[in-house]
Amino acid sequence: MRMRHHLHLLTDRHRTVASNRTLGLLLAFNAGAVNAGGFLLVHSYTSHMTGFVSLLADNLVLGNTALVLSACGALLAFLCGAAATSLLVNWARHHRLRSSYALPLLLEAALMLLFGLLGAAMLAWPTPFAVPLAVLLLSFIMGLQNATVTKMSSSQIRTTHMTGVITDLGMELGRALYWNRHGSPPEHRVHANHVRLRLFAGLLSMFLLGGIAGALGFRPLRFVFVVPLAVVLCLLSLPPLWADRARLPLLLGRRAAPRA
Repeated sequence: MRMRHHLHLLTDRHRTVASNRTLGLLLAFNAGAVNAGGFLLVHSYTSHMTGFVSLLADNLVLGNTALVLSACGALLAFLCGAAATSLLVNWARHHRLRSSYALPLLLEAALMLLFGLLGAAMLAWPTPFAVPLAVLLLSFIMGLQNATVTKMSSSQIRTTHMTGVITDLGMELGRALYWNRHGSPPEHRVHANHVRLRLFAGLLSMFLLGGIAGALGFRPLRFVFVVPLAVVLCLLSLPPLWADRARLPLLLGRRAAPRA
């Protein structure tokens, strides 16, 4: 019963340290899998934007217009994904819905399925527009997820890029290895935060495992590998969406209704 209650709260608007940690670990696995599988398709890692900013800078100097446009498109798509999360979460909070974090995750699941369909279409009917569209879609998805985790954890957890996670992990390891002299006053003693240490190590491990699963799954399953990932996101989203089942259709219907 306790585990069931914990799973029920994973995407609820009421957050706990435990639910943030568990959802963060699951989404780090998802990001690693999408990033690795996407790389095999588009030859680009779309879960973090640092490389695209560097690509943009380099090719502005070199005058390579195609790569400049490609980098700008990925950056803009990631930005739009983050903005979409903010719009959805704030709209749900305004209406006091429990599904404020479930809505962007449900959208992410739907877009991942769309990515799978796009990938299958690329194999059947190769076009010069397929890869750029896939990069834009994956970048939007990762922006969506990164903003969701950032908002739910009050900027404490990141799941789509590991630079900050590894930095924080290294800092906590340094604190753990620090030798406090015998007799030094308590206010001068250095202590590691073991909760944060386990969290950062867990996020890094899950991202790595997700990357391995994505790379392995892509080879035999091709684009079908995104289906179980999308199904997990849908299942995570269901409890708060079910709680809002009576209000959501009314709110959406009222918003879509034409004004007199």
